[in-house]
Amino acid sequence: MNDRKEILKSLEFYPLTYDRWDDFELLFGINGACGGCWCMWWRLKRSAFERQKGDSNKELMKELIQAGEIPGIMAYHNNQPVGWCSVAPREQFSALERSRILKRIDDKPVWSIVCFFIAKPYRKIGLSAELLKSVIEYCKKQGAKIIEGYPHLPKKIRNARCICMDRICFGIYKGWF
Repeated sequence: MNDRKEILKSLEFYPLTYDRWDDFELLFGINGACGGCWCMWWRLKRSAFERQKGDSNKELMKELIQAGEIPGIMAYHNNQPVGWCSVAPREQFSALERSRILKRIDDKPVWSIVCFFIAKPYRKIGLSAELLKSVIEYCKKQGAKIIEGYPHLPKKIRNARCICMDRICFGIYKGWF
């Protein structure tokens, strides 16, 4: 792989539209990124999500995109998909809207960042931060005034590094809006 700085300088970012479906499918692989999720965890009731893991979640995401929704932003290096961030108006994430823990604090319109997925060879080089910058710019162009993220620490950590959303979001974008 190229030098880290060269990779980060050459990244390109695009909204996930239907013409990029094959890239999304390639990035997520046979397992749908993680256990058949296909980034549907926050969009479904838990029982439906569990029942539909795998191909059913994949088809639901594909239908969403075919209907014209943009569920997130793709990152590319040398025309290859290398990263993903799920972002949309909060209302599009029904599980988030039902959450007691992450309930709304007011009635202001909010965009929600609910997921990152980075291809293994591109992890730990700063791609997530660059993708986040692109996501924030996209949201801003869509008229967003408030963007939320919901980082969590997995129950079992097996040499996993957590993205420090506080450092990335607030360190880079303090006073941004």
